[in-house]
Amino acid sequence: MDSIFLDSLPGLAALALITCLAAAVNSVAGGGTILTFPVLVAILPASPAIMVTANATSTIGLWPGAIAAAWAYREDRADQPSWARWLVVPSLAGAMLGAVLVFALPPHWFALLVPWLILGAAMLFALQPQLSRLTAQHEKPAGSLSPRRLFLACGLQFLVAIYGGYFGAGIGILMLALLGSFQLGNIHKLNAVKNNLGMLVNGAAAGLFAVGSGLDFFGLRSAGSSDLASGQWLAGSGSVSWLHVFIMAVSAVIGGLVGSQLARRLPAAIVRRFVAFIGFALAGYYYWAA
Repeated sequence: MDSIFLDSLPGLAALALITCLAAAVNSVAGGGTILTFPVLVAILPASPAIMVTANATSTIGLWPGAIAAAWAYREDRADQPSWARWLVVPSLAGAMLGAVLVFALPPHWFALLVPWLILGAAMLFALQPQLSRLTAQHEKPAGSLSPRRLFLACGLQFLVAIYGGYFGAGIGILMLALLGSFQLGNIHKLNAVKNNLGMLVNGAAAGLFAVGSGLDFFGLRSAGSSDLASGQWLAGSGSVSWLHVFIMAVSAVIGGLVGSQLARRLPAAIVRRFVAFIGFALAGYYYWAA
């Protein structure tokens, strides 16, 4: 516990406020992880796997906000086409695979990928207007899909979910573009389904991170055995900071329910530029620090 901010009220208050904002941003589009991830890296105790810990903690902490956002859009999701339910399985499977990759790969690999993941998320956020116009061009009455197009939609959602389980910043923007290209309806219905699938992706990844942290806490790993056989790929050392998860969970619910309403009243361009600027700056910082 050598971080000077770890037990300080200002540090925890900053995490709570940033999480509120991140959950609100996630409920509208996506990219909230860009905000929470660097804060956690700054306040968590230094360790070789600090970025893995920050990623797992952020995923679990933001999940209640995803649930709140999905609940808030429940009416817009009521008359979604039946084929949209087929996206549930690839969402769960992809997210679990992405979460496993976090711990299956060496921690320094994740540290090397972080700048590029954040850069990609920032670019997605900056290009949101263009992606929204692309989505608008495909806004048609929700209908059925041919088996071939349904298979394509499930395959693409599986790939998006892998990224969501591994890191996830900007996954909402990816899903909006994907759903809009498959005749799912107007933007409100797109956002409703996106929030529901995002809740499943975050939940699957968060569940694996939580199980891994529990295995490590109770020492359910065989000493002297290989990493894969001993469960090191799933548990990791200190993979979740539960104090920060609790603070983030409460804040994320507030952000998902209340903050999203406030975010909609702000000029979209200001919110987008703010988050994108932070993302580009952090990508540069982590690139030079790697």
